[in-house]
Amino acid sequence: MITARFATLFGLGEATPVAPGTVGSLVALPVGFALHWAGGFPLFAFGLIVSVALGYTSIDRYLALKGDDEDPGEVIADELSGQLLAMAPLSLGLFLAGAPAHVFPWPGWVGAFVMFRLFDIVKPPPVSTAERLPGALGVMADDLVAGLLAAIVVTASAAIAHGWF
Repeated sequence: MITARFATLFGLGEATPVAPGTVGSLVALPVGFALHWAGGFPLFAFGLIVSVALGYTSIDRYLALKGDDEDPGEVIADELSGQLLAMAPLSLGLFLAGAPAHVFPWPGWVGAFVMFRLFDIVKPPPVSTAERLPGALGVMADDLVAGLLAAIVVTASAAIAHGWF
C-alpha cells in the first residue's frame, strides 16, 4: 500500500487544492539538494532512478485502485521524477567539477524548475506525444520528457554562462 501512497507523495497531492503539479515539483528541489549534498551525483542519480521506479509502480497501482487510466491531478510523483531529471545536469556538472557537495547554485535549480514547469504545462511535442501513452506509462513519460527537455535547456544555459560556447 505504501507504493500507492507514493503516487500522491503521501497525500500531499490530495491536500493541495491549487497547482498540485507545481507543489510536486517544488518538493523535488530540497530532495534533489539533499541527495546531492549527502552523496554527490552518484546518490542523486540513485535517487532519480528510485523515484522513477517507485513513481511508475505507485502510479500504476493508484490508477488500478481508482479504476481510471487518466492522469489525476493529485498524482504528483511524476512531477518529482521529472523535476529531478531536470536538475540532474546540475548535480553531474558540480560533481565532475569537484565542487563541494553543499554547493548547488540557485540560478541552476531555479532555471531547472522554471523550464520543467513550462514544458510540463505547455506540453509541446514530444511531451504531448508521451502524455498519450496508456496508463502509468503516459503519466510518467510526459514528465520525464519535460524533465529531459528542461535538462537540455539547463545544460545549454550553463554552457553559455560558463563560456563553453
